[in-house]
Amino acid sequence: MTHLSFTLLPAWLVLAVGLGLHTGAAVAAPASLSDAEARHLLMRTGFAPTQAEVDRLVGQDAARVIDQLLAQARAARPLHPPPAFVTEPSPPAIGSLKTREEQQAARQQQYREGFALKTWWLREMIETASPLTERMTLFWHNHFATSQLKVVRSQAMWRQQLLLRENALGNFRTLLQAVARDPAMLVYLDGANSRRQSPNENFAREVMELFVLGEASRAGEGLGGYTEQDIREAARAFTGWSVDREDFSFRFRPQFHDSGSKTVFGHTANLSGEQVLDLMLAQPASARFVVGKLWREWVSPGPQTAAEQADLARAAARFRDSGFEISAALRELLLSDSFWAKDNRASLIKSPVDLVVGTVRQFGFNSPDVAPLAVRSAQLGQNLLVPPNVKGWPGYTDWINATRLLERKRFTEQLFRAGDARVGTMNAAPAMANESMLVPAAAPAAPQLSPAMALQSLARFRFDPDSWLQTYGAHPDREPSEPLKSRLAQVVLGASATQSIADGTVGLAYLRALTLDPAYQLK
Repeated sequence: MTHLSFTLLPAWLVLAVGLGLHTGAAVAAPASLSDAEARHLLMRTGFAPTQAEVDRLVGQDAARVIDQLLAQARAARPLHPPPAFVTEPSPPAIGSLKTREEQQAARQQQYREGFALKTWWLREMIETASPLTERMTLFWHNHFATSQLKVVRSQAMWRQQLLLRENALGNFRTLLQAVARDPAMLVYLDGANSRRQSPNENFAREVMELFVLGEASRAGEGLGGYTEQDIREAARAFTGWSVDREDFSFRFRPQFHDSGSKTVFGHTANLSGEQVLDLMLAQPASARFVVGKLWREWVSPGPQTAAEQADLARAAARFRDSGFEISAALRELLLSDSFWAKDNRASLIKSPVDLVVGTVRQFGFNSPDVAPLAVRSAQLGQNLLVPPNVKGWPGYTDWINATRLLERKRFTEQLFRAGDARVGTMNAAPAMANESMLVPAAAPAAPQLSPAMALQSLARFRFDPDSWLQTYGAHPDREPSEPLKSRLAQVVLGASATQSIADGTVGLAYLRALTLDPAYQLK
């Protein structure tokens, strides 16, 4: 089996970034999907697909398939009942508890419930028949980033999860207005205590910079952008937007609202918060900024050629003309020449959730407990419900450094080792991963596991290598033929392999070795 060397890291980074070398050749959405094209579409709109999922799309028209994927995602509902805490009475505010010990215990309980929500969500990602629903929910969780470390209330994080999920492919204006009034967001960006006497500018600033217009959209950069004065005036419009202490629901408190005249983007009136949000959407930069983020999630690290810029502009125009329908913008991107261009395939780096969920889905690993996956995703840099800051996870090459590349390799190596009876772990002790690994005592930190603990935490995951390999005519205990080696590489890797595998490596070991290749990190 080959092992990743850090001396390969510069080459890996060159491979991932691609040095921006694009031919600009136009490639229309195929009328009859090939295996590779179907795999590319499913990898981008979900997680790593199974062969059965790919086979169902081969030969179909891409436009028809994309419409079906979008319709299915809009109609999808969770498979599993929510964690038990969501139906329980809202606990008292931590600040109302008398002793420090009571407050600490209540906070720890909230984090344990948050861990239950993480594992529920990961189970949905693994078992869903509509991966696009989960991908879109995750995208908005990163776009409208909030962290339970500050919000604390697990029920508020659950309600926000439902909000993002229900509007994931709906109307962006509807989603924006709802997020602005969402208690988790109000607490996270300090809006819940904003008063007319002292408006808090955090939400007004971040909604412009990060949610609607972008940092590059400041005035003077040719986009009719915003100014510091716009931020200050907008902040006045959001005063009085608060949270009920009893049930943690949204509460408008008119006595704290600034009802005076405000001037935002040149419009002067007694503007409400809802009206200010609509003014933001009316700015020329809004559609391009939001669609630009969708582009970086689904197409490539960014448009580089004139043809790609035109595709982005076309999708932004479609987004605006549709009244900010998210599915309209995404459909335009998925049908664009840029999405199907070979230069843009395998141009993105899997997030930790992509890697963890995709590996489990593609190879059919199963376990009664997905808690270890929440731990592993956090170790690799993506702790669900706890993004690093209001900007969310930066993604792309920020997912990879020397340490995390090694940890990614260890994850797949340990998962295959734990899941295969041939290496003697079928009777291993129960998994050790549990909520305590992700419940911080103070500052957030990725949970630490020794190699032995890490392997044991995955010990209940099962994989059937015989069935999986036989799909391609391979066997766990035989070396694949050269055509089979090529086929397995096409199925497992996002791009051409960067490392050779020793002659004589048999099927199961060959499969494990492919997941250790840096190209496995691409999608």
